[in-house]
Amino acid sequence: MGGILLSLPIASKSGHSVGFINAIFTATSAVCVTGLVVVDTATHWTVFGQTVIILLIQIGGLGFMSMATFFALIFGKRITLRERLVMQEALNQFNIAGIVRLTKYILITTFTIEGIGAVLLSFKFIPIYGVSKGIGLSIFHAISAFCNAGFDLIGNFRSLTPFADDFLINMVISFLIITGGLGFTVIVEVLQKRKFSKFSLHTKLVLYITGILLLVGFIAVFILEYNNPETLGKLTLKGKILGAFFHSVTPRTAGFNTLPTDKLTTATIFMTMVFMFIGGSSGSTAGGVKTTTAGVIIFTIINIIKGKEDTEVFNRRIPREIINRSLAVIGIAMVLVIIVTMILSITEAGHSFMEIFFEVTSAFGTVGLSLGMTPSLSIIGKIVISLTMFAGRVGPMTIALALAKKQQKNKGLIKYPEERVIVG
Repeated sequence: MGGILLSLPIASKSGHSVGFINAIFTATSAVCVTGLVVVDTATHWTVFGQTVIILLIQIGGLGFMSMATFFALIFGKRITLRERLVMQEALNQFNIAGIVRLTKYILITTFTIEGIGAVLLSFKFIPIYGVSKGIGLSIFHAISAFCNAGFDLIGNFRSLTPFADDFLINMVISFLIITGGLGFTVIVEVLQKRKFSKFSLHTKLVLYITGILLLVGFIAVFILEYNNPETLGKLTLKGKILGAFFHSVTPRTAGFNTLPTDKLTTATIFMTMVFMFIGGSSGSTAGGVKTTTAGVIIFTIINIIKGKEDTEVFNRRIPREIINRSLAVIGIAMVLVIIVTMILSITEAGHSFMEIFFEVTSAFGTVGLSLGMTPSLSIIGKIVISLTMFAGRVGPMTIALALAKKQQKNKGLIKYPEERVIVG
C-alpha cells in the first residue's frame, strides 16, 4: 500500500511518479524503520508523500498489532483470544495475561514521549523554519527518532549535520532514539518499578548492555575522530562531545547522523558496523540481533572462561535453550549479511567492499546510515536491500519464536551417544 501511494504523481514534487521500485524501496525502509533512501525525503516528496512515509514509520515502529489494537480501542471493538495470541507473539511476551493492558501502556507511552519530543524540538525548529513548517518538522523528527527510523526533512541528504553542535537537537533526538530502542516492556517496567533491584533480568540486561555500548561508543568516537578535520576536528569541545555521543547512539538502528558518515575514519566505520549489527533491544522499534542476544553470548563466554557450567547474570541462571536461540539468531544473521554482501559485490561492482558491507549491515540492522551508496543502487540492488531490510526487521525475532515452538516437538525419547570433537 505504501509503495502504491508513494508511486503516485501527487507524492512527488516534480509531478511525475518516482517509479514503483523506488516507491516500494522507500515504503519498505519506512515500515521497517530503517531510513535508507534513494531520493531525498525533504526535496523530492510532497506533503502527501511525507505524510505517507511518517504514517508507515509509526505503524512499523509500533507494530501492526499495536496499531490494530489502537483502532480497536477507539471503535470499541472486542479483542478476541486469537488476536491476543498474535499480540503476545508480536510483543515477544512469555504469557497472554495482561497483554491488552500492556498494549495500552505502550500506545499511551509512545504518543506521550513523541509528543514531548515534538514540543522540545519545536523550540529550535519554529524560530528557523517558521510556525507551520517548524511544527511539521518537530512532529516528523520526533516520530522518526522514537521509531528509530532515521528519515529527516532537513534536505540534500544532510540528515542532522547542520545541528552537529546544537545541544537541544542532539539531546532530544538521542533521548528519543535510546528510549525507542530499549523496548516497550522495558520502558513500562522502568516507569512502574523505578528501582534497578526490582527489574526483571531482561530489563537489567537491556539497560546494562545499552549503557556499555553507549559508553564504549562515545569514548571510541571521541578518540578516533578528535583530530579528523572532516568530522570532530572542526568542532569546539562542546561540539566534539555532542558529536561523539550522538554517533554512539545513532548506530543503534536510528540512522540520523550529525557527522558525515563517509568522512569517518576506517576504525570508526568498522565500529559503527558492529553497533549496527547488534542494534537495539527485543520488542523495541530497533533492529539488529538485539542487545540481549549479544549480552547472552558475551556472558556465556565470560562464564566459560571462569570455568562455570551455567551462564549466570545478576545472580540468575539463563536457560540453555535461550543460549542456543541466541547463537542461532546471530549465526543466521551473519550468514544473511555475508550472502547479501556477496550478491551486491556482483551487482554493484562500481562500489568498494567497505561501502557494500556497510550498506548491507545498515539494511539488516534497520539503521539507515550509508556511505553514499543508496541513491546509486541498481534495480537488483534496491530489491535485494529491500528484502534485507524486511528480513532485518522481522527476522531475528521470528526465527527465535520459530525455534521456541519447535523445541517441544523436537524433544524425542531417543538420544544418540555422546562423542567429543576437537574445537578451538
